[in-house]
Amino acid sequence: MDLPKVSGSRAAGSDRSWRHDFLASIVVFLVALPLCMGIAIASGAPLEKAAAVGLITGIVGGLVVGLLGGSCVQVSGPAAGLSVIVFELSRAYGWEMVGVIVLLGGVIQFVAGLLRLGQWFRAVSPAVIHGMLAGIGVLIVASQFHIMVDDQPRGSGLANLLSIPEAVWKGIVPSDGDLNHEYAARIGLLTIVLIVLWRPLAPKALRVIPAPLVAVTVATAVTALLGLSINRVQVPDNLADAISLPNAALLERLPPWPTLLFAAASLAFIASAETLLCATAVDQLHQGPRTRYDRELAAQGIGNMICGTLGALPMTGVIVRSATNVEAGARTRLSAILHGAWLLLFVCLLPGVLRFIPTAALAAVLVYTGYRLVNVKAIRSLWGYGKSEAAIYAATLTTIVVKDLLTGVLLGIALSMIKLLYTFSHLNVRLETDLSARRATLYLEGAATFIRLPRLAAVLEAVPPNTELHVHFEKLTYIDHACLDLLLNWEKQHEATGGSLVVDWESLTARFRRPGTGNGRGNNGLDRSPGAAARPEEELVAPKAAKSA
Repeated sequence: MDLPKVSGSRAAGSDRSWRHDFLASIVVFLVALPLCMGIAIASGAPLEKAAAVGLITGIVGGLVVGLLGGSCVQVSGPAAGLSVIVFELSRAYGWEMVGVIVLLGGVIQFVAGLLRLGQWFRAVSPAVIHGMLAGIGVLIVASQFHIMVDDQPRGSGLANLLSIPEAVWKGIVPSDGDLNHEYAARIGLLTIVLIVLWRPLAPKALRVIPAPLVAVTVATAVTALLGLSINRVQVPDNLADAISLPNAALLERLPPWPTLLFAAASLAFIASAETLLCATAVDQLHQGPRTRYDRELAAQGIGNMICGTLGALPMTGVIVRSATNVEAGARTRLSAILHGAWLLLFVCLLPGVLRFIPTAALAAVLVYTGYRLVNVKAIRSLWGYGKSEAAIYAATLTTIVVKDLLTGVLLGIALSMIKLLYTFSHLNVRLETDLSARRATLYLEGAATFIRLPRLAAVLEAVPPNTELHVHFEKLTYIDHACLDLLLNWEKQHEATGGSLVVDWESLTARFRRPGTGNGRGNNGLDRSPGAAARPEEELVAPKAAKSA
């Protein structure tokens, strides 16, 4: 009789999971709806089909990647983080060529997933990631601020940023002619105020409704009731009208293959890093199965191949939608799949509703999103890890704003590598002598490697003869075979002058030998990192035990 009970229990659990996923999918759909359209406009898509191409990417992200992905609760779609690079690609090669680049980027992601490279895309310094997100946030704010007042963005991120005072002036001073910048600015400001105040002031029962949806709905209603003459979202009557399949004429105008592949690889790298870092963050929010990174990367590649073929935006895993999905109670991938289905049904059945939405409201949602990407808490956290981390963050952010996204990220990675090399090669050596007591103390801090051996040797040579040298290694992170040999050989020479060396060899060996080396009679290395040179423990401990401090 136990079997029927177990089966019934599983059926009940499955039913409850289905209900949680169903309700969560509706919440995610309501969050994704305004963001898909706003990000498409920010990406430089033609206004007549911007909303449609953004929604197509959201639909593919739900129905395809939601089904095939390696994360059970991550939600994919157009991401604010990619809007900057897509805008630059559109400006450089034309919008029609963006689809080809997205298609090739998807192929690169798919192959990387098959080659099990998913984990490598996560090997990026947090300072670079936070700097990238902050730089993207600044660029989004700078560009969307102009759209929020029904103006056109400037030619570059820096130009957009420097011309924000001009946009503010247009939003304050009544404009001449048919351009009502001040009305668009008021609608944008209303949208931001509603987003900020919704959660703290809304009744508890209504807080489940996403703030961006409430803000865009109210802004749309106010615009319609007052009859404001400002820009609205343009959506084709048929979703198929927004699809741009590759054709022979487009293929004849392809840029040189090295240029094309570099652009595709850049897009694939940024999209993959954002997706897999998002998956890592989402794994910390739920108790379900962990992300299978290679499968997620391959699924993202398939999704982007489809989006590129359809002429839509590229996609990534999106932290805002994924976190909302978890908070709404999602337990399986069904929620992400259903959210894509709701987007498809809405676009097919109610396209006319979208035409009432003012573009200023969607731009305001992205201005607020960009502001949130500049995470002040992350800056404080990085500063706590040292000035170098904060410097990498600042360099990445500044380069992204002044130059471009890829250059900023590559510079951040290069600086992180330089810092890593410095950390593993830096050794601070300090010698204090007390001639009256015939005693000297040597303080070692950092990594004692063969690279710093000349400096260590020079300090040891400065130790006066006939003194007792005590070596402190509490702040030593690593010591290699070469430096240990130096100490051993120097001790013999120093003893010939009447001096002595005092080192706690047993403690030194215990700190730096490889774990799991048994009783100490094997070949035990003193390096805690893989690949270090090994050294017999007896050689270090036995001869010096009598002189341990």
